[in-house]
Amino acid sequence: MPKLVQHLPYARRHAPALTELLAELTTLRADMLRLAEQAADQLQAVHPSFLPSAHNLLHYLALRQHDRRDLQQRLAALGLSSLGRAEAHALATVESVLAIVQALLAPAAAVPSPETTPDFEGGPRLLAGHSNACLGPAPAAHNVRIMVTMPGEAAGNYELVRNLLREGMNCMRINCAHDDATAWSLMIAHLRRAEQELGKTCRVSMDLAGPKLRTQGLPPAPAVLKVKPTRDAMGRVTAPARLWLAARQHPATATTLAFPVAWLQGLRLGSRVSFKDARGARRKLRVVGVEANGCWIELRKTAYITPSTVFTGPGGAQASPHGISAKSSFLLLRPNDQLLLTRQPLVGKARNEPALPHSTAAAGAGPAVIGCTLPEVFDSVQPGERIWFDDGKIGGVVERVDEQAVQVRIVQARPEGDKLRNDKGINLPDSQLSIPALTETDLQHLVFIAQHADAVQLSFVNSPADITLLRQHLHRLTDRVLPIVLKIETRRAFEQLPDLLLRAMQAESCGVMIARGDLAVECGFERLAEVQEEILWLCEAAHVPAIWATQVLESLASGGMPARAEITDAAMGSRAECVMLNKGPRIVTAVQTLTGILGRMEAHQSKKNTLLRSLHVARLWSPE
Repeated sequence: MPKLVQHLPYARRHAPALTELLAELTTLRADMLRLAEQAADQLQAVHPSFLPSAHNLLHYLALRQHDRRDLQQRLAALGLSSLGRAEAHALATVESVLAIVQALLAPAAAVPSPETTPDFEGGPRLLAGHSNACLGPAPAAHNVRIMVTMPGEAAGNYELVRNLLREGMNCMRINCAHDDATAWSLMIAHLRRAEQELGKTCRVSMDLAGPKLRTQGLPPAPAVLKVKPTRDAMGRVTAPARLWLAARQHPATATTLAFPVAWLQGLRLGSRVSFKDARGARRKLRVVGVEANGCWIELRKTAYITPSTVFTGPGGAQASPHGISAKSSFLLLRPNDQLLLTRQPLVGKARNEPALPHSTAAAGAGPAVIGCTLPEVFDSVQPGERIWFDDGKIGGVVERVDEQAVQVRIVQARPEGDKLRNDKGINLPDSQLSIPALTETDLQHLVFIAQHADAVQLSFVNSPADITLLRQHLHRLTDRVLPIVLKIETRRAFEQLPDLLLRAMQAESCGVMIARGDLAVECGFERLAEVQEEILWLCEAAHVPAIWATQVLESLASGGMPARAEITDAAMGSRAECVMLNKGPRIVTAVQTLTGILGRMEAHQSKKNTLLRSLHVARLWSPE
């Protein structure tokens, strides 16, 4: 009997399952159309070039509003599409499966699709067109563009810019948080010259700094130079400390102390120099070498030297060194420590700090204190909310908020403590911050951007109003179509991504950057993989190009040797329309490596689709 059942027509064998699927798919299709109808006002505001894409985004959102895994499994069990690659053509995918189920059960007239619905060819074509408009044409070697952040040295180094363009840079990124208009002009001039020389094209994308919430106000640590001899494991001196005494820096790499010329002229080979260091310890030096512009001295005991240290040379002549620079101070924070984030600038020391050898918080001296660059955030912070410092290295919980300070209890730091310095980022993932995305400095930079850039990156975008405000300023400055790239780097921006996309799609061109550094801190490092996937899916559904950014091949760009995880991460970036590299001394090598990775991955992967290119190991294998 089972054999007879197997020979029954497919539709008769699976009629109950197909009937159930037909009802579910019909309801799903109606839900997708209904959501688009409910957003009619938002669709009306979308630019005509993005109208099919906006419909598709809404259809995709309806598809993903509920758990569809059981439906996917039942479709796959019958050999049908499981809807897993519906991003670029959501309604067309559902209608295609629905039509097959209908045909299997009882052939009937197909349900017509709305005119605005992208089909299987139209969705990818729209994404490619919008990507070209925002980021420029894709390179011939691979479909993913490479964006490179310019270091300051690019303003004076034409060869660097030319080499980057030659090796595969398709988009030059200029971060307006660094350098100035003069340097930016030189970078762009180098690029245009290199384009002419190499016969290539490259877009210029300029990044607005936005409202940077950072630590500030720690006073400088004391200007002190610690010198010490080299000792073996038993503490015995194996080599004395060696210093260069001169009126100016010695050309060789050496620790230098600068003194008045008249005092230096009194020193001879074998002269003895004495002083009391910053702790009051008596120390003696011996001159071991004399040259035309200075002399070498040796010291066999550790000493702390400051600008007020008095050196006594031959005949009792005295002088003090100058040019000892102050080091950056820090707070050493451990779990359960208290930290006050103040509204007013700090005056004096951050709290009781030892004079030497560096600035750090003294145990038992009360809460550590540090300021912040945007004290207006105090109006939005509530007790119980999380706060992160320095890219998530230090974490805390807000315990109290008053007019002058936010009191934080440190909950994440190493037991031995982590250092918090000035100019380190602050993230408030739970707080509803009402800070405009454009600062006065950004508005000044927009004048240059409107004249010279091909796209503008909007940092710390949190609401659709931020996009509208930037468009209004650009409209006053230029008649050119300047694509806006939304940098998604806060949890609030991620959660509002559909609304942000619909607002950005009111313009002719736009893009999204997945700024994974701040995003990881805001959403939690353990959620980053999931979050970046969701952003990729939503951008593909909206036919908006996505830029895979932050720490791509960072070890290679900075030190010359990539980590294995970084290579895998770079390969994952092949599912975006652009991958961004940050600056570093080995950035040209990083571009070369990324070009190779993207070229190889393109033969295996297109978005989420696995491509059945012939495999090397499969070709080598044969039956024994």
